[in-house]
Amino acid sequence: MMYILNMPRRRVSIHEAAEFLGVAAQTLRRWEREGKLIPDERTPGGRQRYDLARLRPDQFHAEEASRRTIAYARVSSHDQKDDLERQKQVLERYCARQGWTFEVIADLGSGMNYHKKGLTRLLDAVIDGESGRLVITHRDRLLRFGAELVFAICEAKNVEVVILNQGEDTTFEEDLAKDVLEIITVFSARLYGSRSRKNRKLLEGVRAAVENAAC
Repeated sequence: MMYILNMPRRRVSIHEAAEFLGVAAQTLRRWEREGKLIPDERTPGGRQRYDLARLRPDQFHAEEASRRTIAYARVSSHDQKDDLERQKQVLERYCARQGWTFEVIADLGSGMNYHKKGLTRLLDAVIDGESGRLVITHRDRLLRFGAELVFAICEAKNVEVVILNQGEDTTFEEDLAKDVLEIITVFSARLYGSRSRKNRKLLEGVRAAVENAAC
């Protein structure tokens, strides 16, 4: 007589399940909120566990495929064009390895400028529901200040945000110096109008200090 033993089914973490399905863990959390994919159990610590035998990648990819991935790259000035190309290549390779349908949007402009063409296209796609995922190399590539607001918009629109490098950007100091100089330029235009010699001397001293630090 043959006996068939009931083998226990393998249950995996949210990150293993996400890798199996070819999506980010954030997507599984969203699907849980929407009631599309509920974890099979939770550990005493509240961590999700998924039954691998029940997961079917083709069940979810049709919906996600209609919302493309947008990879965003940015540098501050023309002399950083080589870095812009490197960013684009890194983003393209990463998205291609994930099997995502993607578009790379690139900007050449200050992280203090909220009106760049590429950033505007990116926000339009997120708000209109055309994008399901945003990929950037560093958070500062998006904006110097205000990136959290863009991330909040993405969360409200169920758009995943993938940041490839959580550490400090290699061009951080150079870009920050350029952004500070831009702020000084704006204030200079306003204060010079007041014809204050004291203001001019102060701003010229700050400008010189920033330029020396950037060298």
